[in-house]
Amino acid sequence: MREDVVAHSQVSASAKPDWLEERLAWFRSLQFGVILHWGPYSQWDCCESWPLVPDDDWARNDGLKCWTERDKDIVRFQRDYWDLAKTFNPTEFDPDAWAANFVEAGARYVCFTTKHHDGFCMWDTATTDYKITGEVCPFHGDPRADVTKELFDACRRAGLAVSAYFSKADWHCPYYWDPAKNPRKRGANTLDDPETWEKFVQYTHAQIRELMSNYGKIDMLWLDAGWVAGDEDIRMAKMVAMARELQPGLIVANRAVGDDFEDFVTPERELPVEALPSTWEACLPLCPDWKYVEGQVPRTAAEIVREIDWSNANGGNFLLGIAPMPNGQLPPAQVEVLKQMGQLRRQ
Repeated sequence: MREDVVAHSQVSASAKPDWLEERLAWFRSLQFGVILHWGPYSQWDCCESWPLVPDDDWARNDGLKCWTERDKDIVRFQRDYWDLAKTFNPTEFDPDAWAANFVEAGARYVCFTTKHHDGFCMWDTATTDYKITGEVCPFHGDPRADVTKELFDACRRAGLAVSAYFSKADWHCPYYWDPAKNPRKRGANTLDDPETWEKFVQYTHAQIRELMSNYGKIDMLWLDAGWVAGDEDIRMAKMVAMARELQPGLIVANRAVGDDFEDFVTPERELPVEALPSTWEACLPLCPDWKYVEGQVPRTAAEIVREIDWSNANGGNFLLGIAPMPNGQLPPAQVEVLKQMGQLRRQ
């Protein structure tokens, strides 16, 4: 078993509400869901967000056109990455078609990336203009521009539960990454300035409040960026209490932290070697990357179904990464796998 799985499989129950175990039993009954990484970064051949971090050079290699075409210049790369919002125009987005494909595969819930570490918001937030409904984004005037609302509504119409992925880090926000201080690591570079850090805490809480207030019933809050803990204190107890006041029964995954707000653990990219002692959800992508990269070949339906069956037989859920294209469609090859999965699971 991976060390991070071991480290975070024992989650304290001291601060957990009395109703939570019943909700977790419901969550386990769902068994299979999909997770969607989608945003302006889908236009490039790199992975999502990570290449922005100078010290995370593992995320940039000479096989990436988006890196080599910029002469492997990190400043130029970052500038052009932020500008991807100016060309993100998913005019073929059809949330009901997405939901129908997920249902056909046998999924019971959908986890959508409302904001990854790069800070681009896939909902109509009032906290920043770096969003899909911002004027810089050509899709902003489309009636479907608030894609989080459109997708969550479509999922509920299709009978799917809703999980909101949200990164606690935000590399676009100057309260987290002050560009004047030349950020190099994934963590915040503003911790030495309590006033600036407090602005980031308020910024984060405001975004969570929006998602929990304006987007219908949210079943799970899937918090990523596990390094945002300890010294990077965003006052989780207050934030989760607020979220649960707005969304009674909310389940929280404070990923890779191992605190009272990690209601279930999320081994990533591989199955654990045995059943875990707490509620768990294995998350693996269908293709090599979580986000869309042109030309990547998905794994087979038979392989995915075996992984789902193993997870379920060992008390876990399975979350499959599907990667929408920049035009808003699901890749036909991935849709075909979803159809084949449904056929296999119905046999």
